[in-house]
Amino acid sequence: MKEQINIWQGDITQLEVDAIVNAANNSLLGGGGVDGAIHQAAGPELKEACRKLGGAETGEAKLTKGYNLPAEYIIHTVGPVYRDGQHGEDQLLENCYRNSLEIAEEKHITSIAFPAISTGIYHYPAEEAAQIAIHTIIDYLADKKRDVKVTLVAFDERTAKLYKEIVQNSDKI
Repeated sequence: MKEQINIWQGDITQLEVDAIVNAANNSLLGGGGVDGAIHQAAGPELKEACRKLGGAETGEAKLTKGYNLPAEYIIHTVGPVYRDGQHGEDQLLENCYRNSLEIAEEKHITSIAFPAISTGIYHYPAEEAAQIAIHTIIDYLADKKRDVKVTLVAFDERTAKLYKEIVQNSDKI
């Protein structure tokens, strides 16, 4: 599984992969952080496509075209707002990754890039979120036995180091 996971630091909107994952809000109509960057880079057609989707619940994932992005698709998922870790946040975050991977499988997507979902304005602790992301991805790939390249996109060096440490030290790989 280790060879299927790459860590990349930079702007997710620049990646040439089949699909990028957008850490969206419930409206799916754009916001701040990675969500705003993806909407801006994809162009106005994205907002119109998202309007037709009617929003999404936390943990859910929905698909649109990539429009002006190098990626063919955008998978929009709504991460949980972190309160105290006692309100099902871990399961909701796991659902974001799992549901995004299921859409990728349905669409025969062979390369997908994830941002660090919920770690920005939703305040999910970075290390905990990275553990959930990596273990969910590894479990999914092992269970489905699919040859999918997954890129974990880190906005900063701290997150990139965290991802690398967890991948290298994971006993499931």
